[in-house]
Amino acid sequence: MGDIKSAREIAMEKIAALGEPTEAERLEWKYLPEGEKLAAHYIRGDVKLQDELVKFDKTGVAYVARGACAVLIKNINLPKDEAAQKVNKVAMEGLKALKTDKARLEAVLNQVRQVFTHYTTQGEQQRQQAYSVLKDDFQAKVEQALSQQMGGSAANMRIDIEKQPQFQEEWRKVKIQLESQYIKVLTELKQQLTALK
Repeated sequence: MGDIKSAREIAMEKIAALGEPTEAERLEWKYLPEGEKLAAHYIRGDVKLQDELVKFDKTGVAYVARGACAVLIKNINLPKDEAAQKVNKVAMEGLKALKTDKARLEAVLNQVRQVFTHYTTQGEQQRQQAYSVLKDDFQAKVEQALSQQMGGSAANMRIDIEKQPQFQEEWRKVKIQLESQYIKVLTELKQQLTALK
């Protein structure tokens, strides 16, 4: 029989097989989290990016910016409410301060803004129409079911469909389906933002 190794011995062998980290890996470990924290403070309005970036040495500033950009891009989401709209605006302004390829950045940000505009205009109309159709369909089904169960005595009963858990669940599914098309396009644009210098 062979030797049975402890979990610690196995882990130590795996660590040894990885080898020493490169200088770039060390810099990433040191500075990416700093950039992530910086972006979080920036989004909250606690700091200005440019003022904070000058505090890092030349070697680290690129990694800090990369970490900050990652957090800013993650915070660009569908403008479902005023708070989301505000965060989107702040995140996009932050990217303008950090990215160097300004022309391509602006082109992608314009596409993001178009998605947001469509979401808040035509998308809102689609959601309202879908809600109305779903509500009417649900109302008709419930009334039909009540009529069959209770006979004619159900004619005067009114049920608030919108408060029914089944209706809420169906509406949630429809809403997710409607928003998925926007999320897909936005995800692709966020990947383009990540790839920009």
